[in-house]
Amino acid sequence: MVDEPIPHWPGELIDLGERQVHVRSTPEDASGRETAVFVHGLAGSATNWTDLMDRLKDVVRGHALDLPGAGYSPAPPDRDYSVDAHARTVASLIEKVAGGAPVHLFGNSLGGAVSVRVAATRPELVRSLTLISPALPDLLPRYGPARVALSALPRVGEWAFGRLSVIPAERRIAATLAMCYADTGRVHPARLREAVEELRRRDGLPYAAAAVVCSARGIVTEYFRRGENNLWRQAAKVSAPTLVIHGRRDRLVDCRMANRAGRVFPQVKLVLLPSAGHVAMMEYPDLVAREARRLIAESGAYDGPRTGGSVLGNARLSG
Repeated sequence: MVDEPIPHWPGELIDLGERQVHVRSTPEDASGRETAVFVHGLAGSATNWTDLMDRLKDVVRGHALDLPGAGYSPAPPDRDYSVDAHARTVASLIEKVAGGAPVHLFGNSLGGAVSVRVAATRPELVRSLTLISPALPDLLPRYGPARVALSALPRVGEWAFGRLSVIPAERRIAATLAMCYADTGRVHPARLREAVEELRRRDGLPYAAAAVVCSARGIVTEYFRRGENNLWRQAAKVSAPTLVIHGRRDRLVDCRMANRAGRVFPQVKLVLLPSAGHVAMMEYPDLVAREARRLIAESGAYDGPRTGGSVLGNARLSG
């Protein structure tokens, strides 16, 4: 019999001033641990990090937020779902939960783009940076980016969301998992039931469509951004030691983007998981935890922004 997965971590609504976010945290039951913050991707939530947070709970106290409008977080009052707005929210949360100390920041997909902006613009808040299939600008014509771009078109995204909402939740979740996982057989039946129940709950929220569609528009805006605020230019300014993990079977973010990441991030290690898809932290949490532990240990003496040098050595790919 397959063991039941662990329950999702308990959450609470945290007031950040201009907005509130729902945050799930591992227990505060060990001294000397550092703090980690986890940022999910488009249409995801804090529960995307449950299993990885469990694997790391002895070395960091983890806080996974639902970005505004996602999960159990209310919609932002200003209806701003841009990457900039999400980055400000994450920075405010770090200040709240870590009391000014830098954290180990994790981001997947959209959350990876948000985390790069935080690490580049607020380096004092980030001790290490772990990116899993980050949605950094990639203008090559491929199905994944084209799908996001199409959903971001004015009125098209809302129309498509409305059409999809009449499809049974089970079918929508099955399609999402097929897009995000390399092997949907790795999804535990209990997690599948949870995902279906959560989608049904969100179907009843008046801002559910806007949260997804406008966040998708935020990603597309970043793909075409020029100048110093382009995410690749900001990646070159990230001073924290960085781990970039890609799944070779990712249908949404091309794993070949790892090559560019290796050239751009100043202090970086690249890991390629040959059997993983877009959400490696959910599909292979043990492998991701193994690499994250190494980064956390190697960055333990990191006390602020550095100029030059590499604490992780040359970029490399591993399976």
